[in-house]
Amino acid sequence: MNKDTLSRAKKVKIVITDVDGVLTDGGMYYTSKGDAMKKFHVRDGMGITLLRKNDIPTIIITKEQTQMVKQWAKRMKVKKLFDGVIEKEKMLRPICKQFKVKEDEIAYIGDDVNDVALLQLVGFSAVPNDAISFAKKLSTYICMKKGGEGVLREVAEIILSAKAKS
Repeated sequence: MNKDTLSRAKKVKIVITDVDGVLTDGGMYYTSKGDAMKKFHVRDGMGITLLRKNDIPTIIITKEQTQMVKQWAKRMKVKKLFDGVIEKEKMLRPICKQFKVKEDEIAYIGDDVNDVALLQLVGFSAVPNDAISFAKKLSTYICMKKGGEGVLREVAEIILSAKAKS
């Protein structure tokens, strides 16, 4: 990993993530009654726990508004969930103000066109290996993992490792 990536990771005080395509593989399962279900990876939950134990809160910003994401976020003790957000980049200023951080002290993990603006505004941006190519070009780090396979955990380990080297 290059010095710039480690330097950016070392500054991170908050991790923000998208849901579909990052915490999940982007696929949706439907029951016969039409209920949608998503699969989350347990390593991402542990990634959130490891970050929290190191005083780095995790925030979710997603355009979806589902009960399952609310329940998962609550169970994982995600610091804040912003759902139903179309223009995610508009959440950056309020988050900086509420948590008293600068934009370059924030990591964001996204994968698609609606994540591009926010990926460009934060200090450390990451995408799953299967993100769209445009998002990959704009990111600090391209994960080895695909969406739904532990992407947040991979990013958490990079951040915590960079901080441990100080």
